[in-house]
Amino acid sequence: MRPEDFSPQAPGKLFPIGGGAYAFVPDPLPSTIPWSQGFVRLLDEARGSLGELAGLLRTLPNPYLFIRPFVRKEAVLSSRIEGTQASLVDVYALEAQVPLLPLGEIREDAREVLNYIQALERGRELLRELPLSLRLLREMHAVLLQGVRGHSRAPGEFRRVQNWIGSPGSSLQEARYVPPPPGPMLEALDALERFWHSEHGLPPLVEIALVHYQFEAIHPFLDGNGRIGRLLITLMLLERGLLPEPALYLSAYFERHRSTYYDLLLRVSQEGAWEEWFAFFLQAVQTEAKDAASRAQSLLALRQGWRERYQREGGSAYLLALVDLLFEQPVLTVPWVMKRLQITHAWANRLVKRLTQDKILEPIGERKRNRPFAARAVLEALEV
Repeated sequence: MRPEDFSPQAPGKLFPIGGGAYAFVPDPLPSTIPWSQGFVRLLDEARGSLGELAGLLRTLPNPYLFIRPFVRKEAVLSSRIEGTQASLVDVYALEAQVPLLPLGEIREDAREVLNYIQALERGRELLRELPLSLRLLREMHAVLLQGVRGHSRAPGEFRRVQNWIGSPGSSLQEARYVPPPPGPMLEALDALERFWHSEHGLPPLVEIALVHYQFEAIHPFLDGNGRIGRLLITLMLLERGLLPEPALYLSAYFERHRSTYYDLLLRVSQEGAWEEWFAFFLQAVQTEAKDAASRAQSLLALRQGWRERYQREGGSAYLLALVDLLFEQPVLTVPWVMKRLQITHAWANRLVKRLTQDKILEPIGERKRNRPFAARAVLEALEV
């Protein structure tokens, strides 16, 4: 990280850490920002798309059935930004203990994605008792790294050593970005927590964009900073009352524009490129809010069509229950259905066979015993 790359407009200071290397210590976040006409337009458009999504979520007959798939889609994409290769099918298969995944790297990747889901659930649980806080971040981080790659990198603890961001094998001197050393890092975290709880009058979406940048600039953990930073976006959308359920996730946009995402975070540190960062973030909100609304409507139409069909045909309550379960768990086996609906194996087999004959389920994989089935239409509606 070269000092000459940082302009006088950089929102922080360079801190010498020895060996000719420097770290960047971000200033506390501003309580006001300059407003341009273009910025106001982007903010209004993002708010409008987000408001439409929030309105749709409030009309869903069973929000859990529709929110659960979005959480898994986000977990796959946020983890993919960090290099995992697990697919949505892999994650659903592991959740239902379907014997589909091979041993090895993909299974481990899927476990990391499941940890992401559990970290979000833990964060939501804590939000019912606590405001956003450093404690909440540490608890989510402990869940995120439990039993997976990174489990030895101080889960749930802020780092006590210097870290840096760069290409694999790069030294501290060769790093693309060096966050603050442990002492200034803790001071920056305290300032961030005070910002969360202060009355600054900033629009909530701008506040969230600021906080996401600041967290990534501080980089307080040895591993998992990107994923925790993106989880923080979701939690702030909920806590600030912008959404009733966690249905908006920006990882799809960040993953599609990965280079721009990382470049803009760095440019804010180097030259105070706030306007460009806000524009990128607000465009992500607008794009992904529209996408989430479209996907939710597609899932709702699928469920309604299937339920109406089986109600006309006099389908049993268990068949209708299984139709609903396809949105919660679109990859399943007969034993999973038997356990979940608390019915006999023979009955579960008949239900799965009926949905397979009707082309709603299809067998996947090579196994004959405990063969997995997938609701392809549900997966396609979530396709990442």
